[in-house]
Amino acid sequence: MKTNKYLVLILIITSSISFSQLKIDAEIRPRSEYRHGFKTLIADNENAALFVSQRTRLNTKYSIDKLNFYISLQDVRVWGDVPQLNTSDANGLAIQQAWAEILLDSEFSLKLGRQEVDYDDSRIFGNVAWAQQARSHDMAMLKYKKGQLKFDVGLAFNQSKERLTGTNLETPNTYKAMQYLWLHNNWDNFSGSFLFLNNGLQGANGINYSQTIGTHLKSKFNNLNLTANLYYQMGEDVSNNDLSAYLIGLEAAYKTSDRFTVVFGGELQSGNDYNNTSGTNNAFNPFYGTNHKFNGLMDYFYVGNHINSVGLLDVYLKGSYLLNKKSKLVAALHNFSAAADLNNTVSKQLGTELDLVYSYKFSNEIGLKAGYSQMFASEGMKVLKSNHDDNINNWGWVMVTIKPTLFSSK
Repeated sequence: MKTNKYLVLILIITSSISFSQLKIDAEIRPRSEYRHGFKTLIADNENAALFVSQRTRLNTKYSIDKLNFYISLQDVRVWGDVPQLNTSDANGLAIQQAWAEILLDSEFSLKLGRQEVDYDDSRIFGNVAWAQQARSHDMAMLKYKKGQLKFDVGLAFNQSKERLTGTNLETPNTYKAMQYLWLHNNWDNFSGSFLFLNNGLQGANGINYSQTIGTHLKSKFNNLNLTANLYYQMGEDVSNNDLSAYLIGLEAAYKTSDRFTVVFGGELQSGNDYNNTSGTNNAFNPFYGTNHKFNGLMDYFYVGNHINSVGLLDVYLKGSYLLNKKSKLVAALHNFSAAADLNNTVSKQLGTELDLVYSYKFSNEIGLKAGYSQMFASEGMKVLKSNHDDNINNWGWVMVTIKPTLFSSK
């Protein structure tokens, strides 16, 4: 009888393990940066910045029948931001993601909690992985997938704290409420997505809603890939101004050989005339996209800046060369112009940026990247940034990413 009991127990445990999966992985990502005109033109009385930031993560994903469960703990620091023998950190441990996905049936699921939202090329929704802290949202998401068709419906409502009365949001740099629909389908050599975003920002007299509607399209013809982004914004901005803005992006990537790919593209984001005082806002806002990925790596535009400004026309040429199986070199040249008028004294030309990035893969768990960028500012940029000191504006960085899998059960 004892043998039978042990056998039953072993069968129960084995059955439980066979229908579950646990994975624990980690990440350590230090990045050293030299900043001499990063994000804005450097002035005569300013010195270059040099520092090392680090992201540390511990991720746990557990899956059983009808449930996926994920937690990502994160620490972001600058080397030296706390003194030696300190009893506490400057920022402390944070939860970057914590969600549960309930599998309602073979096609529908409900994802609840803090989660990354990343769609298409990350133009409107992205996880901003370059930033050490990255971006996540507290929301409920209904997901559907059948064959090549997918759609997500996201709902979020933010509050600063538990309250007895009132709903005004006091937390800075976030939205009050958000609802969106993302629809995507793949065909043989073509894919398309549709996005509708209703974004609510806390204004002085309540919530001001804007609507973003648009599409992301991709097609492939042998070695040629074509991509298009088309978005329009309407409704109201946070100051209750009427909003009418657009984004148009077109890109062609041609693979000339197994090692080399050349990319040519352009993106136009509408803007307001310089010192605009009208009651209509014509400046497009890419909201929650991975904006570091677009419009140059030096983050002069739409990375915590350039909102409600003169917009942007970015015409770029990129080349990607695979040096060998482990290393790659990418070069990009951007020419920037204002989409709206600056003033009567200067042209719309803002400048040209050169970006170089080298990557090397030591192993599946260890990778290295290094980059150098330089901004060649025109008179328009000097007017826009209120800086005419004519200094060299450049930026360099080196980053090591270490991502081991600590435990995995199958």
